[in-house]
Amino acid sequence: MLRLVRDEPADWTQMEEQDVQADADSAEMGRERAGKELEEEEREAASCESPDGVIEEDAQDSEQSGAEQPTVNLGALEAMLMSTHHPLTAGRLAEMLDLDSTKPLRKAIKELNAQYESSGRSFRIEQVAGGFQILTLPDFGEYLKKLHQKDGDAKLTKAALETLAIIAYKQPILRAEVEAIRGVACGETIRSLMEKHLVKIAGRAEEPGRPILYGTTKRFLELFGLNSLKDLPQPDLEQKKA
Repeated sequence: MLRLVRDEPADWTQMEEQDVQADADSAEMGRERAGKELEEEEREAASCESPDGVIEEDAQDSEQSGAEQPTVNLGALEAMLMSTHHPLTAGRLAEMLDLDSTKPLRKAIKELNAQYESSGRSFRIEQVAGGFQILTLPDFGEYLKKLHQKDGDAKLTKAALETLAIIAYKQPILRAEVEAIRGVACGETIRSLMEKHLVKIAGRAEEPGRPILYGTTKRFLELFGLNSLKDLPQPDLEQKKA
């Protein structure tokens, strides 16, 4: 059978106007979606405590020390920190403890650490990777090393440690730059570090071919007990000059 085709001229002007309107609606939806994603990222960033290393009382805490603050359930706080293998942010802890702000948490953590120290406990609360975590004291490292000797046998190889150190200090860095520093191919080593969630893709370089840039992960900070990359050991410049 033959299909009949209308011989009336199509209204091309109307069709073009509809296409323009559809494109405008799509662009507006994209802007709204991007705006919502940005708001979510800002809320998430605001809920995380900014890295500041050692848990000390800052100026803002000092100003409000005389004001009445909500009581923190120290037992519940301690239980949550003991029951997780990863650092918990101040925002997450405040949410779980039904606190309106994160300000009382610092005082509560200092109080718990004072109790641990006075009673001679083997652990304390430290700030790691932007959150809080209970860690054992360095004095007991030798005992724990014996306990976890089997796990230590599966530790990173020398090549993996060298590669990880280069990425940690030079990130974001290209694989070619890592190989230039080590003098050997590092493709398999980097892939192994990514499988262990210690290294991640940090973007692409603005050069021909857009090669991949590598950086360390939050897991890297947790594993080495660092609060931020600023806590990485720095070379002694005075000794190098001597």
